[in-house]
Amino acid sequence: MTKEKLLRVGVILGGRSGEHAVSLMSARFVLSVLDPQKYQVTQIGITRQGVWLVGEDVLSALTREEFDSLSPATILSDPTRPGLKALTPQADGDLLKAFADLDVVFPVLHGTFGEDGTLQGLLEMAGVAYVGAGVLGSSTAMDKALFFDVMRANHIPVVETVLILASELKGNPDAALSRAETVGAYPLFVKPANLGSSVGVSKVQNRSDLLEGLMEAAKYGRRVIVQKGLDVREIEVSVIGNENPEASVCGEIVPAGEFYSYDAKYHDDRSKAHIPAELPNETSEKIRAIAIKAYKALDVAGMARVDFFVERETGEVYLNELNTIPGFTQISMYPMLWEASGLSNQALVDRLIELALERRLDREATQHEFRRAG
Repeated sequence: MTKEKLLRVGVILGGRSGEHAVSLMSARFVLSVLDPQKYQVTQIGITRQGVWLVGEDVLSALTREEFDSLSPATILSDPTRPGLKALTPQADGDLLKAFADLDVVFPVLHGTFGEDGTLQGLLEMAGVAYVGAGVLGSSTAMDKALFFDVMRANHIPVVETVLILASELKGNPDAALSRAETVGAYPLFVKPANLGSSVGVSKVQNRSDLLEGLMEAAKYGRRVIVQKGLDVREIEVSVIGNENPEASVCGEIVPAGEFYSYDAKYHDDRSKAHIPAELPNETSEKIRAIAIKAYKALDVAGMARVDFFVERETGEVYLNELNTIPGFTQISMYPMLWEASGLSNQALVDRLIELALERRLDREATQHEFRRAG
């Protein structure tokens, strides 16, 4: 295929989030499987401070945190001025110049300002096709407290949870601790409501641990959840699709530590993934059905990894989380589950891009202007 006919893909990586480093790992994987015979790829980096950068080998530059070889850039929210723009500083302001045309954007950003609907809102306004869920699905899935409310409204079982605001913790810590303890007996789990990759997650055994865990989680956002601790197996399933999503086989995570922490995910090779998970067929099918139900309830598009707990003693199934931009590292469950289901890494990325283009056609068919007749 000639260069002129290649699909122009912008891969956005890094980001202003506690999951910046995970994004770089995911981006390395995605970039490695994008077929150069099909795609003309432009790397778009976002620093920890939120600066958008372009240039040669952006991924390496962000990994080293050395940006001298890169140039600032942006995507405008104005759909009449499409494409990626380079910014050149001038005495009287920045000069905007076309840098690259984009047919589709592949956001490989985890956490805030990437997975929470904010970036999706910009891309919607710009009229750009992009991989993954839209504003509504992204933002609702990202906030765990709101996500649990939506799941309960759809009669999907979730573990009992209490929401604590950082302002409550600061204003009256004793009252916040007492309310957090109403969720159940220790141990409890404390998590930032708006992060993934187990950043800021703590397993707490007593009130002193609880206060420390709440303070740690509150560093990453104003909303913190406290979740009842259960003796569970951690099961995950991958979903792909727009209006007619499909679920992969189930996989089980056996963490190296007490739970699947950040270190257990990315730095401890003792953590294991069993694919497919050793579950009764009835349980596997139930999990896959719930995953699709949750996906549709949130109007998710493109992809998601849906995480479950299966209680060891009772076999009860609880939905724990839905990630709209799941990890794409070499050890991430989303691509591994699809590979075990017969979809290669390259075919998976191709399909996600196809779904993004399909979703844009649906958006373009929507009428945004109303004029009275006569």
